[in-house]
Amino acid sequence: MLCRLTIRDFVLVDRLELEFLRGFGTLTGETGAGKSILVDALAFVLGERADAGLVRAGGERAEVSAEFDLQDAPAAADWLHQQELDTEDTLLLRRVLDSNGRSRAWLNGSPVTVQQLREVAEALVDIHGQHAHQSLLRGDAQRILLDTHARLLPQVGEVANAWRQWREARNLLESASGNAEALAQEREQLEWQIRELQGLGFSPEEWEAMNLEHKRLAHAVSLAEGARFALATLSEEDSSCETQIDAVASRLDTLSDYDPSLLEVAAMIHAAQTELAEAVAALRRYGDRMELDPQRLTEIERRIEAVLGCARKFRVAPEELPGLLARWQERLAVLGESADLAALTARVEAAQQTYLTHAKRLSQARAKAASELGQAVSRVMQQLALAGGRFEIALVPLEGGSAHGLEQIEFRIAGLAGDAVRSLAKVASGGELSRISLAIQVVTSQAASVPTLICDEVDVGIGGGVAEIVGQLLRQLGQDRQVLCVTHLPQVAACANWQWQVSKYSDQGSIRSRVELLDDTGRTAETARMLGGVEITAITRQHAQEMLARGAGENGG
Repeated sequence: MLCRLTIRDFVLVDRLELEFLRGFGTLTGETGAGKSILVDALAFVLGERADAGLVRAGGERAEVSAEFDLQDAPAAADWLHQQELDTEDTLLLRRVLDSNGRSRAWLNGSPVTVQQLREVAEALVDIHGQHAHQSLLRGDAQRILLDTHARLLPQVGEVANAWRQWREARNLLESASGNAEALAQEREQLEWQIRELQGLGFSPEEWEAMNLEHKRLAHAVSLAEGARFALATLSEEDSSCETQIDAVASRLDTLSDYDPSLLEVAAMIHAAQTELAEAVAALRRYGDRMELDPQRLTEIERRIEAVLGCARKFRVAPEELPGLLARWQERLAVLGESADLAALTARVEAAQQTYLTHAKRLSQARAKAASELGQAVSRVMQQLALAGGRFEIALVPLEGGSAHGLEQIEFRIAGLAGDAVRSLAKVASGGELSRISLAIQVVTSQAASVPTLICDEVDVGIGGGVAEIVGQLLRQLGQDRQVLCVTHLPQVAACANWQWQVSKYSDQGSIRSRVELLDDTGRTAETARMLGGVEITAITRQHAQEMLARGAGENGG
């Protein structure tokens, strides 16, 4: 579960630290007070896209940290283990956004990518935005929701891969059938180019070694003169370094008998004598090996020119020639296959069969999941003033299939605007759509393993008794997981186990947001405000107390 959220210089928030509780909690306050900002801050630290506009005016950078208890998040723990980011029972996510739009992220102090934040977030938090119901009208969103709920994403990936291989095989067959002459010419040219590069017999390792040897041979005279100069200076002249250091060492050895503090210096000088002797010996060996070889230099230069000439001809860097040869050989192999139309046809048929096998298996799993999800959502709809309404998920056959399978997914409703089953987009009104969306969220959240559910004004478009039922449903969800709902509805807030109030205040001319955890008295006052508006009467306050008592009593305290 989410334990703590720390926010700094994020939109209207300068400093804020929130301690989250278990069960069902609500976040309430006046419109514009900053309720959704908290959801945005959480989404930011979980890897959502960010821009410099999120940094509070006057701030240098925005920073958000989120601490999670992993005891009820085994999927997140497994992900951490796979990423070699093992941790204890606590996980700390931190993300910083500079005023120039650059963001950085850490996981328990270790730098991670934003993509890694998103991956671990999928196992920690499920955020339903206030416009989530609108996405239900899109076919792709409907398909993804069904596949995700039914845990079919691995099968979806297999179908997509099989589709891609089938398409590539078809494209190759079409290309081979229609461009036989052009392919023959390309094959002939490739064969000539490959022979030339193979005849060169070149490797990147040879290029590096050859350039090193050429540099040494070309500067052999300078190298020999340098070695002789160094030997003369260090050892062979009357005033050489070796002679002078020997004299210093001898003098210090004598003086250290009078003052032992010079023994350490003398020891360092003796060490220098040893190092110098080794350097002189190495220089003598180098000089003995050094010889001028004009013939070898000529050979190296001819080889370099041959490689450079080939690189210029094919317009690549010399070290890229081996990679170019490999690509040409791969292309020639493909063209060789292309010449065999019968083999290509067989390949297409095999790829098609593989696709159909995976796609049919996916269709069967989708049909089973669609039936179960449709029935479960229909049951919840009856509680949300949609009595008689029936939710169905249709698998509409798609001729030829697609990368997503053999069907399109279509959410349908019956019993709202007539008995006939019709597409969700054509039947449901805004309020009905919001309730249907909520029913879907309740069902899918019950089946999900994500420990924390955040709802940002998903109760838009409902009120009265329906709102109370929504509150009861969310409280039921809170028995098994942590649920936080941003709401304007007192009926929903009254059902919560705990409640935060968001308010705005002015600080030195700047608008800030604050959040406080309400006690019983505070909850009564806030519920009365949500019920009564500007003027809070004794009757409104009494109504609020009754609503809170009912919300707690009907849900088991």
